[in-house]
Amino acid sequence: MRQLLLLLFFLGINTVYSQTVSHVSAEEFKKQMEIKNGVLIDLRTNDEIKNKGTIKGSQQIDFLAKDSEKVIEALDKNKTYYIFCASGGRSGQCAELMQKAGFKEVIDLEKGFDGWKNKGYDIHKPN
Repeated sequence: MRQLLLLLFFLGINTVYSQTVSHVSAEEFKKQMEIKNGVLIDLRTNDEIKNKGTIKGSQQIDFLAKDSEKVIEALDKNKTYYIFCASGGRSGQCAELMQKAGFKEVIDLEKGFDGWKNKGYDIHKPN
């Protein structure tokens, strides 16, 4: 019985440590997106995207929407996700949620879209 408990304990630790969340600068975020395929998610509202633009190729999940947690938890947990919001607050919360839900790799843009824009990186203005 003790051996079984030890085995389960080590398997649990391995599962926790195989999940990674990285909080990275705009430079590192851009670099990672160029070298590793993943899903780019904009966590801002429709108005924020309409007024300020977004990062090309992103899909939106409004983190402030009532169903956002369900939408996020339904995503494929084995993919790599690049997430961002306006300044890093919502994406930090989302990264924590994704880690607890068992996502394998989440890369969070520190300072959010504002940090991206301040670096002069490309911005996509939706119609």
